[in-house]
Amino acid sequence: MRRYGPAVLLALVGAAILRVSLFGELYLRYVQAGLRPYLVISGVALVLLAVVVAVLTRGAETDEGVEADEGAPEAATHEHGHGAAGPRVAWFLTLPALALLLFPPPALGSYSAQREADRRAIQGVGTFPALPAGDPVDLGLGEFGSRAVYDSGRSLHGRTVRLTGFVTRDDDGTWYVTRLLVSCCAADATSAKAEVRGAQAPPVDTWVTVTGRWHPEGSLGSDEAWPPVVDVLSVRRVPQPDSPYERR
Repeated sequence: MRRYGPAVLLALVGAAILRVSLFGELYLRYVQAGLRPYLVISGVALVLLAVVVAVLTRGAETDEGVEADEGAPEAATHEHGHGAAGPRVAWFLTLPALALLLFPPPALGSYSAQREADRRAIQGVGTFPALPAGDPVDLGLGEFGSRAVYDSGRSLHGRTVRLTGFVTRDDDGTWYVTRLLVSCCAADATSAKAEVRGAQAPPVDTWVTVTGRWHPEGSLGSDEAWPPVVDVLSVRRVPQPDSPYERR
């Protein structure tokens, strides 16, 4: 059975990829929606490769069985030690694949957001396009932060905004509505957040929709302007969206 280790590992990894991408929306916890076809193709390819490896291994066992009748001592020596399939410890490689298949890890949350330093890309202060008419206007945390910190036209002034994200909190009790921004996948995630004033904080990692108005702090582009502040009008708990990340 140990000889089939590579085939089993390939099959498990392929099945795990297909589980999160072909048979559900779990892949959105890790990558952008546009990468789904590549995940499906990769999963199918790994499963097919596992079948090929298993067939070749079966054929090799049959050939060795014939040779063993002619020289039993050599066959016994061959099985001693690592063998053709490698050391037994290689079976431990199946554990991460099983974990992904049976217990897919959740999307990144407050821990990842707080570990990242508040690094701001160097951006020039300038005028942003006008916001759509009507209040409240739905904005991503990334766009809200950019407009609050860099928009010389003050497009947020006097507007009611609606922001959706998960709750993070500082040690002093200050809390934020936070979202992780990705370009490709969870590995390159950075955080965007807005400080919420005027409401009690829900538990950390709770998903909420915050409706409120921008509260200017500091001068444009300054450290004091980050993170932006919103004076809350309402806070509503919501389920985690299928796609928990914003595109950067």
